[in-house]
Amino acid sequence: MLRTYVRMSKHWIRTNMHNFFVRLKEERERLGMSQQGIADACGVSLRSQQNYEKGERSPDAEYLAALTTVGADVIYVLTGKRPESSVSTLSPRAKALLDNYEHSSEEARRAMDQMGGVLAKQSCCPSKSVANGS
Repeated sequence: MLRTYVRMSKHWIRTNMHNFFVRLKEERERLGMSQQGIADACGVSLRSQQNYEKGERSPDAEYLAALTTVGADVIYVLTGKRPESSVSTLSPRAKALLDNYEHSSEEARRAMDQMGGVLAKQSCCPSKSVANGS
């Protein structure tokens, strides 16, 4: 019985740790950061970051605390669950954009809405010209 429990525990740890490293890489990519960039921001070497993402090493609490300063959702990395608030999953750039929008006048918000629509159409369909309406 004890051997079965130990085997099951080892399997659970291996499975969940694998998911941890996958989620760590997902968060880095969501933030649009390179491995070197996030390593620098969190005070570790590039090799350490690579090892974390490959599951060859586990980061310490200091690293995880630093990870929050660049906008990573550490709760998601650790548990696989996102908080109820979707704002916490936004990148720092998206949070800043949302903050600017919320602190603007109604007239400025309408202008941002229109400009956002135009820019989205351009990036979606670069061959189409927005100016001539096609």
